[in-house]
Amino acid sequence: MITDPAIRSQLRPHSWNQSQITDCSHLVVLLSKRTISGADADQLVAATAACRGLEASALAGYRQMIQVDLIDGPRSAVIEDWAARQVYIALGNLLTSAALLGVDTCPIEGFSPADYDRILALEGSDYRSCVVCACGHRSADDKYANLAKVRYPATDLISHL
Repeated sequence: MITDPAIRSQLRPHSWNQSQITDCSHLVVLLSKRTISGADADQLVAATAACRGLEASALAGYRQMIQVDLIDGPRSAVIEDWAARQVYIALGNLLTSAALLGVDTCPIEGFSPADYDRILALEGSDYRSCVVCACGHRSADDKYANLAKVRYPATDLISHL
């Protein structure tokens, strides 16, 4: 959550100068992991076990699957893409939850991740900027608020097999 107006002002030029970056009440930058390690798998297993009242050993098969698939397996070569898709699942939940609360959102891919990473001091960290989401209540003078939303018909998007 970026709350500092000075940081938002630095980010705006690296976001195609989109006004939402500085105008929204809540600016969320969703990050993805650059790599997945055994320690990450252990942390997830420990959190899952604690949440479900289990011994971590009860999740040994799950832990092994993570190791074989994401850490050592073929997907380890594209782990940043996999991690980004996990972030987009979280983004979908953010958008839906905000809508249910009556909060407007604007997911933003029009930004320079490298510049965001530099400004947010993420270079050399385990994380990178993945997607941005401006959240808040739209301005009464928003010129786009009353325009018809452009959506493809469901018949163009969904096929039934």
